[in-house]
Parts: sequence; C-alpha cells; structure tokens
Amino acid sequence: MKQFSFFIFLLFFNSCQYFEKKVPSEKELLQKELRSINWKEVDEYPTVAECETINDKKLRQKCFFDVMSQLIQEKLNVDSLSILYPDLDTIQVKVTVFPNSKMKFEPEFRKDSVAYDTIRIDSILHARLVDFPKVNPAIKRGLPVKTQFTLPVIIKAKE
Repeated sequence: MKQFSFFIFLLFFNSCQYFEKKVPSEKELLQKELRSINWKEVDEYPTVAECETINDKKLRQKCFFDVMSQLIQEKLNVDSLSILYPDLDTIQVKVTVFPNSKMKFEPEFRKDSVAYDTIRIDSILHARLVDFPKVNPAIKRGLPVKTQFTLPVIIKAKE
C-alpha cells in the first residue's frame, strides 16, 4: 500500500505538467480575430425605407442600388446636363455612405474625358444631389460602418 500511495503521489505531481497550457496573449488573440474578419464584406448593406422589408441580403442590396440609381437619375434629369453635354450618356457616381447616415457623391470620369468640363459637371452634381431620403448605413459586426460604391447613372436626353 505504501508503494501504491507513493506511486499516486508521484503521478499526481508529474501530471500537473500535462494540464499546463500556453495561454495566448491578448495581442495574439486580437491579431487572430482581425485576420479572420473579411474587411471587404459587410454584414448588412446600406438600405432605405423601401427596401427594409426584404429579408434576402442580395435582393436588399440590389433594391438599394436600384433606388439610389433611380433617385440620382431623377434629380439629374431636371437639369441641363443632357443639353450641355449631349454625347455624355452615363456618369459613374461614387457614393459614400457614412456611419452617421450622411452621404457624399463624387463623379468619376474616365481618363479620356478631357472633352467635358469636369469641374462644371461636378458642381452641377453637387448642386442637384441633395435632399435624399434617410439611408441606414451598412453594418459590420453590429456597428455602422462607412461604405463606398460606384453607380452608373444614365443621363437621358430631354425630349
């Protein structure tokens, strides 16, 4: 019995080393978590009231893009942009939605767009693209985040 208790005692103290595990530091855990996050994707895309009822992520995104394109086209169709530049049929507009629901619009011109007065087009866009409905920002891990996307806006000629 003495040998058995000595064996148990020896086993008990030697087995503690098997329970010791290296605990990762706070920085290591943070870096691992940051690497696992896909920063190119958001959990929920920005949305407007018309698209709130759609549950499918892709359909809600398409709805938002369609509504934004339509609103921008409506605001630009009442302007003289199509008269000033009749061969300008499409403008790429970079839309930025900030976490506080504010929006910023910037036209993106091709490198060969020297035929257009880009400063004038930019000022027309900034003057016309105001008073949009409230846009809910994109959500990433439960927090609102800034998103940017480019919409092709078709300029229709006045008839």
